Amino acid sequence: MNDSTPPQKTSKAPIAIAVLAAAAIGAGIWWWTSRGYESTDDAFIQADVTMVAPRVSGTVTKVYVSDNQIVAAGALLFELDAEDFKARLRQAQANLAAAKAQALSAQADLELTRTRAPAGVTQAQAGLAAARAQADRAKSDVTRYEALYAKDEVSKQILEQAQTNYRAMRAQADQAVAALTSARTTPEQIAAKEAQLASAQAAEAQAQAAVDQSALQLGYTQVKAPSAGRVTRKNVQLGSQLQAGAPVLALVGNAPWIVANFKETQLEHLRVGQPVDVKVDAYPGQHFTARVQSLQAGTGSAFSLLPAENATGNFVKVVQRVPVKLVFDPAPDAALHLAPGMSVVPRVDVRHEDGTRLAAAQ
Repeated sequence: MNDSTPPQKTSKAPIAIAVLAAAAIGAGIWWWTSRGYESTDDAFIQADVTMVAPRVSGTVTKVYVSDNQIVAAGALLFELDAEDFKARLRQAQANLAAAKAQALSAQADLELTRTRAPAGVTQAQAGLAAARAQADRAKSDVTRYEALYAKDEVSKQILEQAQTNYRAMRAQADQAVAALTSARTTPEQIAAKEAQLASAQAAEAQAQAAVDQSALQLGYTQVKAPSAGRVTRKNVQLGSQLQAGAPVLALVGNAPWIVANFKETQLEHLRVGQPVDVKVDAYPGQHFTARVQSLQAGTGSAFSLLPAENATGNFVKVVQRVPVKLVFDPAPDAALHLAPGMSVVPRVDVRHEDGTRLAAAQ
Protein backbone atom coordinates (compact mmCIF):
# COMPACT_ATOMS: atom_id res chain seq x y z
CA MET A 1 0.00 0.00 0.00
CA ASN A 2 1.47 3.37 -1.08
CA ASP A 3 1.10 6.02 1.64
CA SER A 4 2.21 8.94 -0.69
CA THR A 5 -0.46 11.32 -1.96
CA PRO A 6 -0.25 13.22 -5.29
CA PRO A 7 0.76 16.93 -4.97
CA GLN A 8 -2.00 19.49 -5.36
CA LYS A 9 -1.92 21.63 -8.54
CA THR A 10 -1.18 25.33 -7.92
CA SER A 11 -3.72 27.62 -9.61
CA LYS A 12 -2.17 30.27 -11.94
CA ALA A 13 -5.32 32.34 -12.15
CA PRO A 14 -4.48 34.68 -9.23
CA ILE A 15 -1.07 35.40 -10.75
CA ALA A 16 -2.57 36.28 -14.12
CA ILE A 17 -5.15 38.46 -12.44
CA ALA A 18 -2.45 40.23 -10.49
CA VAL A 19 -0.41 40.85 -13.67
CA LEU A 20 -3.42 42.21 -15.51
CA ALA A 21 -4.31 44.38 -12.56
CA ALA A 22 -0.79 45.77 -12.40
CA ALA A 23 -0.82 46.42 -16.14
CA ALA A 24 -4.16 48.17 -15.87
CA ILE A 25 -2.93 50.29 -12.99
CA GLY A 26 0.24 51.16 -14.92
CA ALA A 27 -1.77 52.05 -18.00
CA GLY A 28 -4.06 54.16 -15.87
CA ILE A 29 -1.14 55.96 -14.28
CA TRP A 30 0.45 56.55 -17.72
CA TRP A 31 -2.85 57.87 -19.09
CA TRP A 32 -3.32 60.15 -16.10
CA THR A 33 0.18 61.55 -16.23
CA SER A 34 0.19 61.97 -20.03
CA ARG A 35 -3.30 63.43 -20.17
CA GLY A 36 -3.06 67.06 -21.29
CA TYR A 37 0.33 66.66 -22.98
CA GLU A 38 1.52 66.15 -26.53
CA SER A 39 4.96 64.71 -27.20
CA THR A 40 7.07 63.39 -30.05
CA ASP A 41 10.49 61.83 -30.43
CA ASP A 42 10.74 63.16 -34.00
CA ALA A 43 12.38 66.43 -32.96
CA PHE A 44 15.83 67.94 -33.25
CA ILE A 45 17.91 71.05 -32.59
CA GLN A 46 18.15 73.67 -35.32
CA ALA A 47 20.11 76.93 -35.61
CA ASP A 48 20.90 79.61 -38.16
CA VAL A 49 23.65 78.46 -40.52
CA THR A 50 25.37 81.22 -42.51
CA MET A 51 27.46 80.19 -45.48
CA VAL A 52 30.49 82.46 -45.87
CA ALA A 53 31.90 83.12 -49.35
CA PRO A 54 34.36 85.74 -50.64
CA ARG A 55 32.87 88.54 -52.73
CA VAL A 56 35.95 88.75 -54.93
CA SER A 57 38.25 86.12 -56.37
CA GLY A 58 41.79 85.82 -55.11
CA THR A 59 44.51 83.86 -53.35
CA VAL A 60 44.29 83.30 -49.59
CA THR A 61 47.20 84.97 -47.77
CA LYS A 62 46.05 84.70 -44.13
CA VAL A 63 43.60 82.50 -42.19
CA TYR A 64 42.56 83.58 -38.70
CA VAL A 65 40.12 80.82 -37.64
CA SER A 66 40.15 77.08 -37.14
CA ASP A 67 37.52 74.36 -37.16
CA ASN A 68 34.78 74.66 -34.49
CA GLN A 69 36.12 78.01 -33.26
CA ILE A 70 33.57 80.46 -31.81
CA VAL A 71 33.80 83.89 -33.44
CA ALA A 72 32.04 87.20 -32.84
CA ALA A 73 30.21 89.20 -35.49
CA GLY A 74 32.68 91.24 -37.53
CA ALA A 75 35.66 89.04 -36.63
CA LEU A 76 38.25 88.66 -39.39
CA LEU A 77 38.10 85.16 -40.86
CA PHE A 78 40.68 85.24 -43.66
CA GLU A 79 42.34 87.57 -46.16
CA LEU A 80 42.96 87.48 -49.90
CA ASP A 81 45.91 88.94 -51.79
CA ALA A 82 45.15 92.67 -52.05
CA GLU A 83 47.98 93.98 -54.27
CA ASP A 84 45.99 93.93 -57.51
CA PHE A 85 43.10 95.71 -55.84
CA LYS A 86 45.42 98.35 -54.37
CA ALA A 87 46.81 99.08 -57.84
CA ARG A 88 43.30 99.44 -59.25
CA LEU A 89 42.43 101.84 -56.45
CA ARG A 90 45.49 104.00 -57.16
CA GLN A 91 44.60 104.11 -60.87
CA ALA A 92 41.02 105.08 -60.06
CA GLN A 93 42.24 107.81 -57.70
CA ALA A 94 44.52 109.23 -60.42
CA ASN A 95 41.60 109.27 -62.87
CA LEU A 96 39.51 111.07 -60.26
CA ALA A 97 42.18 113.75 -59.79
CA ALA A 98 42.28 114.35 -63.56
CA ALA A 99 38.49 114.54 -63.73
CA LYS A 100 38.39 117.05 -60.87
CA ALA A 101 40.94 119.22 -62.68
CA GLN A 102 38.82 119.17 -65.83
CA ALA A 103 35.74 120.12 -63.85
CA LEU A 104 37.55 123.04 -62.18
CA SER A 105 38.78 124.26 -65.57
CA ALA A 106 35.28 124.07 -67.03
CA GLN A 107 33.89 125.94 -64.02
CA ALA A 108 36.47 128.72 -64.40
CA ASP A 109 35.81 128.98 -68.14
CA LEU A 110 32.09 129.33 -67.49
CA GLU A 111 32.59 132.05 -64.89
CA LEU A 112 34.95 133.90 -67.23
CA THR A 113 32.39 133.76 -70.02
CA ARG A 114 29.66 135.04 -67.75
CA THR A 115 31.87 137.92 -66.60
CA ARG A 116 33.22 138.99 -69.98
CA ALA A 117 30.03 138.66 -72.01
CA PRO A 118 28.27 141.93 -71.00
CA ALA A 119 31.48 143.95 -71.37
CA GLY A 120 32.08 142.37 -74.76
CA VAL A 121 28.70 143.53 -76.04
CA THR A 122 29.34 147.10 -74.85
CA GLN A 123 32.80 147.12 -76.38
CA ALA A 124 31.49 145.76 -79.68
CA GLN A 125 28.78 148.42 -79.79
CA ALA A 126 31.35 151.15 -79.16
CA GLY A 127 33.64 149.72 -81.82
CA LEU A 128 30.79 149.62 -84.33
CA ALA A 129 29.87 153.24 -83.63
CA ALA A 130 33.48 154.33 -84.07
CA ALA A 131 33.89 152.34 -87.29
CA ARG A 132 30.71 153.78 -88.74
CA ALA A 133 31.85 157.29 -87.85
CA GLN A 134 35.19 156.71 -89.56
CA ALA A 135 33.41 155.31 -92.61
CA ASP A 136 31.04 158.30 -92.77
CA ARG A 137 33.97 160.71 -92.58
CA ALA A 138 35.85 158.79 -95.27
CA LYS A 139 32.76 158.90 -97.48
CA SER A 140 32.50 162.66 -97.01
CA ASP A 141 36.17 163.00 -97.99
CA VAL A 142 35.55 161.01 -101.15
CA THR A 143 32.60 163.26 -102.08
CA ARG A 144 34.63 166.44 -101.48
CA TYR A 145 37.66 165.18 -103.42
CA GLU A 146 35.48 164.12 -106.32
CA ALA A 147 34.13 167.70 -106.57
CA LEU A 148 37.65 169.17 -106.36
CA TYR A 149 38.95 166.66 -108.90
CA ALA A 150 36.21 167.74 -111.31
CA LYS A 151 37.56 171.28 -111.00
CA ASP A 152 41.13 170.07 -111.47
CA GLU A 153 41.94 171.36 -108.00
CA VAL A 154 43.29 167.99 -106.73
CA SER A 155 45.12 165.22 -108.45
CA LYS A 156 43.63 161.86 -109.26
CA GLN A 157 46.02 160.19 -106.85
CA ILE A 158 44.54 162.09 -103.91
CA LEU A 159 41.04 161.09 -105.00
CA GLU A 160 42.03 157.44 -105.26
CA GLN A 161 43.61 157.56 -101.81
CA ALA A 162 40.37 158.96 -100.41
CA GLN A 163 38.36 156.21 -102.12
CA THR A 164 40.72 153.52 -100.81
CA ASN A 165 40.48 154.92 -97.30
CA TYR A 166 36.67 154.87 -97.52
CA ARG A 167 36.62 151.24 -98.58
CA ALA A 168 38.92 150.36 -95.64
CA MET A 169 36.69 152.22 -93.18
CA ARG A 170 33.60 150.49 -94.56
CA ALA A 171 35.30 147.08 -94.16
CA GLN A 172 36.14 147.95 -90.57
CA ALA A 173 32.51 148.87 -89.97
CA ASP A 174 31.42 145.50 -91.37
CA GLN A 175 33.87 143.78 -89.03
CA ALA A 176 32.45 145.72 -86.09
CA VAL A 177 28.93 144.57 -87.05
CA ALA A 178 30.14 140.96 -87.07
CA ALA A 179 31.86 141.45 -83.70
CA LEU A 180 28.67 142.86 -82.21
CA THR A 181 26.65 139.96 -83.60
CA SER A 182 29.11 137.53 -82.08
CA ALA A 183 29.04 139.35 -78.74
CA ARG A 184 25.25 139.15 -78.68
CA THR A 185 25.43 135.31 -78.74
CA THR A 186 26.32 135.34 -75.02
CA PRO A 187 23.40 133.07 -73.92
CA GLU A 188 24.46 130.43 -76.42
CA GLN A 189 28.09 130.69 -75.32
CA ILE A 190 27.11 130.39 -71.66
CA ALA A 191 24.91 127.39 -72.47
CA ALA A 192 27.82 125.73 -74.26
CA LYS A 193 30.12 126.38 -71.31
CA GLU A 194 27.49 125.02 -68.91
CA ALA A 195 27.20 121.87 -71.02
CA GLN A 196 30.98 121.45 -70.89
CA LEU A 197 30.90 121.90 -67.13
CA ALA A 198 28.09 119.35 -66.75
CA SER A 199 30.03 116.87 -68.84
CA ALA A 200 33.15 117.43 -66.73
CA GLN A 201 31.17 117.02 -63.51
CA ALA A 202 29.61 113.79 -64.81
CA ALA A 203 33.08 112.49 -65.63
CA GLU A 204 34.18 113.42 -62.12
CA ALA A 205 31.20 111.58 -60.60
CA GLN A 206 32.00 108.55 -62.73
CA ALA A 207 35.61 108.64 -61.58
CA GLN A 208 34.48 108.95 -57.96
CA ALA A 209 32.23 105.91 -58.41
CA ALA A 210 35.19 103.99 -59.81
CA VAL A 211 37.23 104.94 -56.73
CA ASP A 212 34.41 103.84 -54.42
CA GLN A 213 34.06 100.57 -56.28
CA SER A 214 37.79 99.94 -56.15
CA ALA A 215 37.82 100.70 -52.42
CA LEU A 216 34.97 98.24 -51.90
CA GLN A 217 36.79 95.58 -53.89
CA LEU A 218 39.89 96.16 -51.76
CA GLY A 219 37.80 95.90 -48.58
CA TYR A 220 36.33 92.60 -49.78
CA THR A 221 39.78 91.02 -49.59
CA GLN A 222 39.26 90.94 -45.82
CA VAL A 223 36.45 88.45 -45.20
CA LYS A 224 34.70 89.04 -41.87
CA ALA A 225 32.04 87.09 -39.99
CA PRO A 226 28.58 88.44 -40.87
CA SER A 227 27.24 87.13 -37.55
CA ALA A 228 28.42 85.45 -34.39
CA GLY A 229 28.69 81.69 -34.46
CA ARG A 230 30.83 78.57 -34.51
CA VAL A 231 33.04 77.84 -37.52
CA THR A 232 32.22 74.59 -39.28
CA ARG A 233 32.74 72.98 -42.69
CA LYS A 234 35.91 75.06 -43.06
CA ASN A 235 37.52 74.58 -46.46
CA VAL A 236 40.04 77.41 -46.74
CA GLN A 237 43.83 77.19 -46.42
CA LEU A 238 46.81 79.40 -47.15
CA GLY A 239 47.41 79.62 -50.88
CA SER A 240 43.93 78.49 -51.84
CA GLN A 241 42.58 80.11 -54.98
CA LEU A 242 39.01 81.14 -54.17
CA GLN A 243 36.26 82.15 -56.56
CA ALA A 244 33.78 84.90 -55.76
CA GLY A 245 30.51 83.55 -54.40
CA ALA A 246 31.82 80.03 -53.65
CA PRO A 247 31.15 79.13 -49.95
CA VAL A 248 34.29 78.10 -48.05
CA LEU A 249 32.97 77.79 -44.46
CA ALA A 250 29.80 77.96 -42.43
CA LEU A 251 28.90 79.77 -39.22
CA VAL A 252 26.41 78.05 -36.93
CA GLY A 253 24.47 80.59 -34.87
CA ASN A 254 24.48 80.72 -31.08
CA ALA A 255 20.69 80.84 -30.68
CA PRO A 256 19.36 77.29 -31.22
CA TRP A 257 15.72 76.31 -31.36
CA ILE A 258 13.76 73.08 -31.74
CA VAL A 259 11.91 71.71 -34.75
CA ALA A 260 9.35 69.16 -33.52
CA ASN A 261 7.57 67.12 -36.19
CA PHE A 262 4.16 66.48 -34.63
CA LYS A 263 1.57 64.31 -36.27
CA GLU A 264 -1.24 66.30 -37.81
CA THR A 265 -3.63 64.61 -35.36
CA GLN A 266 -1.68 66.20 -32.47
CA LEU A 267 -2.11 69.81 -33.60
CA GLU A 268 -5.69 70.41 -32.49
CA HIS A 269 -4.83 71.54 -28.95
CA LEU A 270 -1.46 73.17 -29.64
CA ARG A 271 -1.37 76.91 -28.95
CA VAL A 272 1.22 79.64 -29.30
CA GLY A 273 3.10 80.19 -26.05
CA GLN A 274 2.33 76.82 -24.45
CA PRO A 275 5.12 75.63 -22.12
CA VAL A 276 7.29 72.72 -23.21
CA ASP A 277 9.51 70.39 -21.22
CA VAL A 278 12.50 69.32 -23.30
CA LYS A 279 14.81 66.36 -22.93
CA VAL A 280 18.04 66.53 -24.93
CA ASP A 281 19.57 63.13 -25.61
CA ALA A 282 23.09 64.56 -25.36
CA TYR A 283 22.42 65.96 -21.86
CA PRO A 284 20.18 63.46 -20.03
CA GLY A 285 20.85 65.12 -16.68
CA GLN A 286 19.89 68.62 -17.83
CA HIS A 287 16.40 70.11 -17.75
CA PHE A 288 15.32 72.48 -20.52
CA THR A 289 12.13 74.45 -21.03
CA ALA A 290 10.73 76.01 -24.18
CA ARG A 291 7.53 77.43 -25.58
CA VAL A 292 5.55 76.90 -28.76
CA GLN A 293 6.20 79.63 -31.31
CA SER A 294 4.88 78.79 -34.79
CA LEU A 295 3.77 76.18 -37.28
CA GLN A 296 5.30 75.54 -40.69
CA ALA A 297 2.96 76.30 -43.59
CA GLY A 298 3.02 72.77 -44.97
CA THR A 299 3.88 69.23 -43.99
CA GLY A 300 7.42 67.94 -44.13
CA SER A 301 6.66 65.74 -47.14
CA ALA A 302 5.32 68.72 -49.09
CA PHE A 303 8.82 70.26 -49.14
CA SER A 304 10.76 67.06 -49.77
CA LEU A 305 12.91 66.61 -52.84
CA LEU A 306 10.29 64.30 -54.38
CA PRO A 307 6.91 65.28 -52.91
CA ALA A 308 4.11 62.75 -53.04
CA GLU A 309 1.85 62.76 -56.09
CA ASN A 310 -1.35 61.42 -54.61
CA ALA A 311 -3.32 62.13 -57.78
CA THR A 312 -1.53 59.30 -59.59
CA GLY A 313 -1.70 55.59 -58.84
CA ASN A 314 -3.20 54.01 -55.77
CA PHE A 315 -3.56 56.18 -52.69
CA VAL A 316 -2.77 55.01 -49.17
CA LYS A 317 -3.58 57.51 -46.46
CA VAL A 318 -0.61 58.21 -44.18
CA VAL A 319 -0.70 60.46 -41.15
CA GLN A 320 1.51 63.43 -42.02
CA ARG A 321 3.90 65.28 -39.74
CA VAL A 322 4.03 69.06 -39.53
CA PRO A 323 7.14 70.89 -38.22
CA VAL A 324 6.41 73.07 -35.17
CA LYS A 325 9.02 75.60 -34.01
CA LEU A 326 9.78 75.62 -30.30
CA VAL A 327 12.04 78.28 -28.80
CA PHE A 328 14.01 77.80 -25.60
CA ASP A 329 12.70 79.86 -22.69
CA PRO A 330 14.98 80.68 -20.99
CA ALA A 331 17.90 80.32 -23.38
CA PRO A 332 20.13 77.34 -22.60
CA ASP A 333 23.53 77.76 -20.99
CA ALA A 334 25.98 79.08 -23.57
CA ALA A 335 28.56 76.57 -22.34
CA LEU A 336 26.38 73.70 -23.58
CA HIS A 337 27.01 72.58 -27.12
CA LEU A 338 23.54 72.36 -28.64
CA ALA A 339 24.34 71.68 -32.27
CA PRO A 340 21.90 71.40 -35.19
CA GLY A 341 20.65 67.87 -35.68
CA MET A 342 20.80 66.78 -32.02
CA SER A 343 17.80 64.70 -30.99
CA VAL A 344 15.36 65.99 -28.38
CA VAL A 345 12.02 64.89 -26.94
CA PRO A 346 9.63 67.81 -26.32
CA ARG A 347 6.52 67.47 -24.12
CA VAL A 348 3.98 70.24 -24.68
CA ASP A 349 1.53 71.12 -21.94
CA VAL A 350 -1.66 71.60 -23.97
CA ARG A 351 -3.75 72.39 -20.88
CA HIS A 352 -2.81 76.04 -21.39
CA GLU A 353 -5.40 77.17 -23.93
CA ASP A 354 -4.98 80.95 -23.68
CA GLY A 355 -2.75 81.29 -26.70
CA THR A 356 -3.68 81.56 -30.37
CA ARG A 357 -4.13 78.33 -32.30
CA LEU A 358 -1.10 77.61 -34.46
CA ALA A 359 -3.07 77.59 -37.70
CA ALA A 360 -4.59 80.98 -36.91
CA ALA A 361 -1.23 82.47 -35.93
CA GLN A 362 0.30 82.09 -39.39
